[in-house]
This record gives sequence, C-alpha cells and structure tokens, in this order.
Amino acid sequence: MPRIAELFFKTAIVFLVIGIGIGLMMAISQNHAVMGAHAHINLLGWVTSALFGGYYALNPAKAEGRLPMTHYAVYTIGVVVMTASLYMLLSGNTAFETPVAIGSMITFLGVLIFAWIAFAPAGQRAARPIAAE
Repeated sequence: MPRIAELFFKTAIVFLVIGIGIGLMMAISQNHAVMGAHAHINLLGWVTSALFGGYYALNPAKAEGRLPMTHYAVYTIGVVVMTASLYMLLSGNTAFETPVAIGSMITFLGVLIFAWIAFAPAGQRAARPIAAE
C-alpha cells in the first residue's frame, strides 16, 4: 500500500476515535450543542480521509510524488483547524468564527488538490504488455 494511503487511513482512525469520543460525551451529558462539530469530524475526518486513502491504495500511480503529500497536509490541517474551531464556536465562544472560516477554506483547498490529482492523467508509466509465448 502506498505510504500516502496508509497516512490517510491512520489519520481517519484518529478522527474516528475523536468523533466517537465527542458523541459519547454528548450522550452522557445530554448536551448536544457541538453536534455539528461531531458530524464534521466524522464525515470530513473519518469518512473522507478513509476514502482518500482508498483512492490512493487503488491508484498507486496517483500516490507518487509530492502533490499527494501536499494534499494530505493541506486537507488534514484544514480539517483539524475547522473542526476544533467549530467545536469551540458551538460551545459558545464566538471568537472562533474566523478560524472556522479559515479552516473551511484550507479544507476546500485540500479537496481541490485532490480533484486535480483525480482528474489529471496518471504518469507516463504505462504497463507494458507481456509478449505472448
């Protein structure tokens, strides 16, 4: 499995643990004010990161080079900033409105990088046909 796929999968698991932890906290406290942050951590963090990992695992030619690692860094930083800030905002701290917006834009940039990778033609390393014996 390409390294980038493994990074996305492991990061997805971290987001899953955090998302479930927040869900348990909400259930125990009966305070669901941060439900939006919980949903974003699970969908953007766990699900989307796992999907990116799956894409790179199935398309190893697209996992090569620096752009996939840039994708990982930009997207992960964006999701962390956005979801942590959203959690604080939904907890009542309005000072986190701007960091939520900034994190959202960074996350979107990460998605645009992925779109570029997905739609760009794979490298020139085409498989050579095996000669018939």
